[in-house]
Amino acid sequence: MNWPLGVLAGTPWLLPPLAAALYGRPRPNLRDWKRLPRPQLPTVSVILPARNEEANIEKCLRSILASDYPEFEVIVVDDRSEDRTAAILARIAKGDDRVVPVAGQKLPEDWYGKPWACWQGYQASEGDLLLFTDADTKHGPELLARAVAALETERADMLTVMPVQEMPGFWERVIQPFFMLAIALRFGTLQRLNRNREPRRALANGQFILTTRDAYQWVGGHKRVQHTVIEDMLLAREYVTAGKRILFAMADQDMRTRMYTSLREAVNGWTKNIFIGMVESLGSVALAYLATLGALLLPFFFLVPSAAVAAGIALPHGGLLAFGVTGFLGCAFLVGHFLRAAKELDLWGVYHPLGAVMFAFILLRSAARGTKRIEWKGRTYTH
Repeated sequence: MNWPLGVLAGTPWLLPPLAAALYGRPRPNLRDWKRLPRPQLPTVSVILPARNEEANIEKCLRSILASDYPEFEVIVVDDRSEDRTAAILARIAKGDDRVVPVAGQKLPEDWYGKPWACWQGYQASEGDLLLFTDADTKHGPELLARAVAALETERADMLTVMPVQEMPGFWERVIQPFFMLAIALRFGTLQRLNRNREPRRALANGQFILTTRDAYQWVGGHKRVQHTVIEDMLLAREYVTAGKRILFAMADQDMRTRMYTSLREAVNGWTKNIFIGMVESLGSVALAYLATLGALLLPFFFLVPSAAVAAGIALPHGGLLAFGVTGFLGCAFLVGHFLRAAKELDLWGVYHPLGAVMFAFILLRSAARGTKRIEWKGRTYTH
């Protein structure tokens, strides 16, 4: 195989980034909706579950309180934190009566931590709309008003958004794009999600779920998803099953989040979610194991060009090297597309072979753990 044939053989690796580039920026976006006039605005209860969030709680809470939305309360449920979360919360609440601290009750045996905290927050709330959000998020001042405008204008029952994923650390930039890509491959575009009426393809982002109180009560709220760590996906499924409408939108100017701050957090966090998400999405453990094998094709796709580059240099073989370089650049451009969405430099895409290896490792680690035992935030859950 000569150089031209090698380049030609590598062109399939150029097609995915080309398709991503042609697709452009995801739509819809919260900026697409005109804000509603003040007399028409419903009251909102922001419900923020927090367990051992001393590193995040103040930044998150301050960003919510800086909202220009006229009438809202922030119910913060301290889920029996073992750090300084409660003390920080008490100090902020003392200076702002919009903050309503709730001391979390003991976790019942048949509940998981976050659904239980969300349910307690709902029980303490008074707003017409409920916003469930996470402590690792930062809200822009117009986020709430834009979100309410989208929900009300489109007459949706739930609005969930995709924020900018902050990735200041090396391992975040290496690992996160692969899971963003995997989710995109599984669930498709935002337009497809907004057309979806199939419960098993329903999706919501637990970092931001805005819902009408009526719809939340109709489906049974977090009490319906009390025994899972992927409560957002299953809550979305309950809405679709009940015939409720979910609207998914980008919030790239209004919301940011940093999911994980270290390699350990990223590995443990995705290990917790990925396999059980497959089980719930596909409906059986056996199918989830088959899907895991299928998902390994993704890192294989990314690693083949790197292997070809190494072989082309070692042999040496010009055609093999040309194939590898062409495919390597295609993979780098594809990862770069997701890095751009996270406001990161495309150049980090050159680390995609390492990201592919880590993705495969986490995928297999999650499958090996199965659904019997889950550890998160100092708690162990067993089925």
